Amino acid sequence: MMHGEGVREFFLELDILLKFTHRNVIGLEGYCDEMGEKIIVYEYAPNSSLDNLLNDASLTWKKRLEIGIDVASGLEFLHGGVLIPRQEMVLHRDMKSGNILLDRNLKAKISNFELSLISPNKEDTNYVVEDDPAGTAGYIDPAYLKNDTIRKAADIYSFGVVLFEILCGRLAIPTGVDVQDKEQYLGPLAKNFYEKNKLEELVFEGIKEQIVPLSLSTFAKVAYNCLHDEPSQRPTASEVVVQLKKVLECHEDCGIWEPELPSDYKEIIQQSKTPEICYTKKKEVIYNMLHKGILIQNGNVVNNSFPYLLHFVFMLAPISFILLLYWEV
Repeated sequence: MMHGEGVREFFLELDILLKFTHRNVIGLEGYCDEMGEKIIVYEYAPNSSLDNLLNDASLTWKKRLEIGIDVASGLEFLHGGVLIPRQEMVLHRDMKSGNILLDRNLKAKISNFELSLISPNKEDTNYVVEDDPAGTAGYIDPAYLKNDTIRKAADIYSFGVVLFEILCGRLAIPTGVDVQDKEQYLGPLAKNFYEKNKLEELVFEGIKEQIVPLSLSTFAKVAYNCLHDEPSQRPTASEVVVQLKKVLECHEDCGIWEPELPSDYKEIIQQSKTPEICYTKKKEVIYNMLHKGILIQNGNVVNNSFPYLLHFVFMLAPISFILLLYWEV
């Protein structure tokens, strides 16, 4: 329930909630505009806002990914939609974890539109000039502050900060950090660690063991790209949705196929000419590769064409130094 807002903000948010209905945008239950009271009643979100759960280990990596996808889908809708483009779009202007509400099933809902703008959704006009930039320190796009223009990309920057919050389990401006020390804001800090290949040091300990390398690298790249210094180089909300779904798919792939792999599969692959596939290929792909068999010569994997390995071995046999490893399922 929101109350005490200015007249303009009240009617702006009410207008947005009435016009822009989506599963990942908070629903409107009712409102009051009587006797000097201006109240907006949201749908019930019993799990509070995301900022309160960032450092909660019970919020698993999978659930965090699903929340990220939810928010990206909501932004995709607000920014004009994809399948059915609308004539108007919404620039949120205050994307942050505190404005992401979670329902009883932990489905994310974007809320708090009192600072938002409704703008024509045109291909050749993706920004609005402003005299009074709005937002929250730690989430505001530096380019927005510098140029006094608000673009869809400004929301994407803010969302990139939220993605790093989800990964690192901390707020954009951690408790105790000097607000004037912008280098310690999570956005710039995470960018710095990413560029130095040290981002893993910032990952929230409560979920670190749940994240496989390919899932981490893909997610981190998405979040990093959202913070690109040049707004035009940032991904769209639609592109973020696609990439985050790939991260979730990778995570689920690992959960299903990792238990099916032999305990020493990483050591086996490390002997090949392409050891990186251990971290760049899905576990299902690795399973199918290994299931075909492995050719070993002098203790080394000598054939990288795992899917065609059996045929290759039969062509070479009988050669005494060939050993074919194969396991039944």
